[in-house]
Amino acid sequence: MGNIGVLYPEEETRMADKKTTPKVPIMDHFNIAEFNRGQSSRLLRELVAADKTAYIQKNGKPIAVVMSYERYLRLCEKGVDINEY
Repeated sequence: MGNIGVLYPEEETRMADKKTTPKVPIMDHFNIAEFNRGQSSRLLRELVAADKTAYIQKNGKPIAVVMSYERYLRLCEKGVDINEY
């Protein structure tokens, strides 16, 4: 009959990772060093002009998400309150 319903340790680890790892959409990213070098104004202008969302990385890990104000208003109009999460 096989091993129906039996999880081996490596499978349990993979399933646990899937449950705890949030699904993060693919989007542009900026390195915090770019902001520290005085590039923040240019980067934000480009982000707003393209109406995109991006995350900021520090040491290769996301630490914040930025978006245009217009995109934020569209989320609010759809009933999404990002302050609730």
